[in-house]
Amino acid sequence: MRRLFPVTDQTASGADREWTLDELAEAYAYPASARRDDAGGTGGVAGTGAAAGTGAGTGAGGAAGTGGTEIGDVAGGRGAAAPAGGCRAAWLRANMVASLDGAAHHEGRSEPLSSAADMRIFGMLRGLADAIVVGAETVRREGYRPARAREALAARRKAAGQGPAPVIAVVTASLDLDFSLPLFTAPLVPTIVLTGAAALPERVRAAEKAGAEVIVAGDGPGVEPGRAVRALADRGLVRLLTEGGPRLLGQFVAAGVLDELCLTMSPTLTSGYAQRIAGGPALAVPERFALAALLEEDGFLFTRYRRV
Repeated sequence: MRRLFPVTDQTASGADREWTLDELAEAYAYPASARRDDAGGTGGVAGTGAAAGTGAGTGAGGAAGTGGTEIGDVAGGRGAAAPAGGCRAAWLRANMVASLDGAAHHEGRSEPLSSAADMRIFGMLRGLADAIVVGAETVRREGYRPARAREALAARRKAAGQGPAPVIAVVTASLDLDFSLPLFTAPLVPTIVLTGAAALPERVRAAEKAGAEVIVAGDGPGVEPGRAVRALADRGLVRLLTEGGPRLLGQFVAAGVLDELCLTMSPTLTSGYAQRIAGGPALAVPERFALAALLEEDGFLFTRYRRV
């Protein structure tokens, strides 16, 4: 793997090797603004993640204290104070893969677009997160299972005040899910179901009976993205990762609560009619993101963009 941006000594020397887990963890560290100030946290992810251009293990984390959805600000903007002694700001990043012609999947699955390096980064992003936010359709299509604890990241997660594994938070209006699956019955940490106030009571009871925590994050049938982020952050889940699907990512984009996009550009062409990585109504004004980092391996480009 090579770092192409920011430019470093490693870039100039043409170094191309498999990065260690520690190097990947530093490269994808959450900014210090996504932290906990309560007794259980240490004020951020272990490692710096902010010093650009200082070698293979640093430089892609970005500047601390920028961006993030403030607690209590339902719209996802700035200026709402955090509760004393609680969480400061949530940081929502997305991780998606796309083919050269813009497909987010091939025949309904993202795996054909992926690679070994992409899966290493996929696992690392999960290992750094407090919670993984995913849409119900993606849970059904991809066969989601509970997140597992990774021994290689155990010390890092403990130092960051995190549990052994990230929480899976499923966004669903209908709660049309199979609650007998291990995702609900056998996770290391209880799965969260985010839904609207109009959800059928019998489906809510079925989710709770299976062991899930149901959170109402919308006044109608659906989930309001800003309220979902706030609800998770109120529970100390401030380092957030969404893996889609495209409709859910489109909702986060439309609500203005997406802070960062980690997009893998796959050197593949699919043709066909596959959806883009984000779906839904177009924004009135396109939102600008700035390139924070660019890695390459075997023709795959691993990009990080942050909201300007």
